[in-house]
Amino acid sequence: MARLVVIEGLDGAGKRTLSDALTAELDKRGATATRIAFPRYGEDVHADLVRDAMYLRLGDLVKSVHGMAVLFALDRQAALPVISEALAAHDVVLLDRYIASNAAYGAARLHEDVNGDFVRWVHDLEVDRFGLPLPDRQLLLRVPVEVAAARAAGREQTERERDSYETDDGLQARCAVVYDQFVETGWLAPWTVVDGVAGADFGALAEQLLG
Repeated sequence: MARLVVIEGLDGAGKRTLSDALTAELDKRGATATRIAFPRYGEDVHADLVRDAMYLRLGDLVKSVHGMAVLFALDRQAALPVISEALAAHDVVLLDRYIASNAAYGAARLHEDVNGDFVRWVHDLEVDRFGLPLPDRQLLLRVPVEVAAARAAGREQTERERDSYETDDGLQARCAVVYDQFVETGWLAPWTVVDGVAGADFGALAEQLLG
């Protein structure tokens, strides 16, 4: 049976690197894996609106926590056929960010925690209303906020300028707290914490995902 696995973490945590390592480990075990990254910039109009807003190109839209969250959610809702096709064709589907990202960042922006209204609102929107499938496992790639910030800043040299979320160190710190609360409460699905600094036993992690 196909497994839907989510990789979460702060901006600059190294989610893409973890996804690549897991894909290689799963391949060694004869399992096929594919990766879908959210937001789907260049593929979905809602994701492109998110990018424009986060670079302050859409007036004051970025100030609306709920408005931004709806755009993130609509990108995922539009990807439902893509997710379904991937699950039908592969053993493991790795999602780089998913529902928990929306809940964590929005709650952090509102200075709320896992028990706040925003986290419940995101669940009602994405799971109950949009019908997004629950993941089988969520991986929190945990790194210190300052390490994630340095990595995100380093990307500016080779990839792109940081957006308004990535440059807000206070937001990133509050988001890290909410992610830890998700792990403690098992929000949405079971969580596994991966040390983003010391590294992980990718082989053991791959076995866990297939188990």
